Parts: sequence; C-alpha cells; structure tokens
Amino acid sequence: SVIGVGTPRSIPSTVATGLTLSCEPEREGYRMPIKQRIVEEMTAAMKSGAKERLGVLRMVKAEMLKAEVNLRGQKGRDYQLEDPEAMQVLMSYAKQRRDSIDSYRQGGREDLAAQEESELAIVLEYLPKQMGADEVRRIVIEAIAESGATSVKDTGAVMKLVMPKVKGAADGKMVNQIVGELLGGK
Repeated sequence: SVIGVGTPRSIPSTVATGLTLSCEPEREGYRMPIKQRIVEEMTAAMKSGAKERLGVLRMVKAEMLKAEVNLRGQKGRDYQLEDPEAMQVLMSYAKQRRDSIDSYRQGGREDLAAQEESELAIVLEYLPKQMGADEVRRIVIEAIAESGATSVKDTGAVMKLVMPKVKGAADGKMVNQIVGELLGGK
C-alpha cells in the first residue's frame, strides 16, 4: 500500500496566508529547518497567489542554495545547509534590503524604498525577534563595563562582546552607532 493513504495526520500551524504548511505531524520540541520551512511556504504562496511573498522566498532560497554550493567545497558534495548557516544567509539578505532602503531614500525613490521594506518584513519573519534600541543599549553598557572600554578606540573590543549576544536579533549598524554614542563619539 501507499504510505500515508488513509492515515490521518495532524496539520501544523499556518502562515499569514492561511494555508497549511505541511502534511507532517507536528512533534513536540520539533522545529522545522529554516530551509524546509521556506520551501513549504513557497508552495503555500504559489497556491494562494501571493506573488510578492513568492518572489522574496525564491530569492532567499536562491541565496541559500548559493551558500550551500559554496560550503560543499569544504564540507562534502552532499552537504545540506544547516540552520545557523541559513540564519546567516537571512541576516545578510536583510542587511542588503536595509542598505537598499537607505539608498532609495537618499535618492528620493520612496516607492522603491517601500517595496524593499515590504520584502524586508517577509525576511524578518524568519529571523529572531528584533531587539529595540533600549535593549541593545543595555547590552552595550554591560559590555563596556566588562571590557573596561573608555574611548571610541575601544569600539572593537566592545563590539566583540556585544555581537554574539545580539546575533540575528539586532542590526550591526545600530549596535555600532550605540557603541559609538556611549563611548563618546557621535
């Protein structure tokens, strides 16, 4: 007999589109790998006709595939991207979107900036909840105390302590700006 025919399956949570993501049973403590989640949400976006979401997810998947191919040279030809590397790809893609938004705003292209912002919002769904400036400021103050930093020259030492704590949850540019402010630079 064919596997799965006639067997009831629990249906996992749905995305914003309202479509189910998988036919696999949801196991307690199980987290679907990011790459697999993106592939399944691409399918849901295709079915729902969410063209913008589908386009963004296709770009993210392409970036992940590119990273996977690059890593296969080091880790073997059958290597599959793992969550930490997928997260790095997502963070890089989000940074590109933020840089594009800044560039478009400087060029007076608010329409393109708005489009990039909507794409960024889709990418941010896959990253950890972003920290606010106050939360980052608190972490930076702790790192300054821990490192004994006293001037802007100590920025590198402070950043070295802060970035592992905020990885994926705060924009590096914002962190650097807060470190500069607190160490006396503007």
